[in-house]
Amino acid sequence: MIRLIKYKVLCLSLFVAFCSSNSEQLYAQQNINDTILSYAVIYNGDTIEAKTLPALGLYSRLTAKQMSDRAKWTRLRNAVYVTYPYAKRAGTVMNDMNAQLVKIDSKDARKKYIQSREKELKKEFTDPLTNLSIYQGRVLMKLINRETGNNCYDIIKEYKGSFTARFYQTVAFFFSSSLKQPYDKSGDDAEMEKIVQEVQRMYGYRG
Repeated sequence: MIRLIKYKVLCLSLFVAFCSSNSEQLYAQQNINDTILSYAVIYNGDTIEAKTLPALGLYSRLTAKQMSDRAKWTRLRNAVYVTYPYAKRAGTVMNDMNAQLVKIDSKDARKKYIQSREKELKKEFTDPLTNLSIYQGRVLMKLINRETGNNCYDIIKEYKGSFTARFYQTVAFFFSSSLKQPYDKSGDDAEMEKIVQEVQRMYGYRG
């Protein structure tokens, strides 16, 4: 009986030694390709494996109000894209004319100077403006205010009888609202201002 027990102990010892030997040989055969790198974070002193999950898109139906707001914003964005180039050009012309007219005291000389640019301006602006919708025209009025610092009423008053006045009267022909519309980029016209800045970035306009 004692011999049998000794034999079993000997077999167990040999088995453990064999496994240990093979284990050492297995570890000795491992190389850098056997190591799997993984991101980890330390949370409350514990190192925890971290993984970035793929993006998951969630979709839902828009409410009636959300759809209405989106339609209004899209309409405004389209109108700004159409009219801003005209407002930018008109602002450049107006500001240049104002700078020149400040130097001219004679009414006759002022009239002559304005008329000297009338043909050029009429060719550039009259036809495109007649193709604008009423809504686009209202947006244009606000953008002109933005570019010149003056509302259309003040401009017409300043240049009454000149082509500039007729130009803005052509614009006003489309509108049922007041010519004295202000431009408040931090208030009522904040969304319009964001779209204007988008147009400026896209087409390289300077603010």
